[in-house]
Amino acid sequence: MTKKILDETELLVNKIVEGIQEKKGAKITVVDMSKLENYVFRYFVICQGNSNTHVCSIADEVKDYVREQIKVKPFAVDGYNNAQWIALDYGEIILHVFLPEIRDFYSLETLWEDAEIKEIPDLQ
Repeated sequence: MTKKILDETELLVNKIVEGIQEKKGAKITVVDMSKLENYVFRYFVICQGNSNTHVCSIADEVKDYVREQIKVKPFAVDGYNNAQWIALDYGEIILHVFLPEIRDFYSLETLWEDAEIKEIPDLQ
């Protein structure tokens, strides 16, 4: 993979995180799977909202923020029907926005314990 593509991917991850922070998404985790063998996605970005409405507003904000900042739209979006877990597919990056109890149940961070996991501090 070229350095330019790597930089564009990292920029997208950063913009996704900024979009989450704009709507006060909590417990942001970036899972970097690029050093693992046979990875399908380079990054998972995982966060949570405190209600179904908050989960929707975080997902909406990320879509809008990333499009406005760097002109990138998700390829697919799923989960708005019940808004307990919304996934935005940005190709090599998948954003997961959860309700806390759903996030705890699926515990995606623990599935790739060999990956580099970075916790982003909540903004006050």
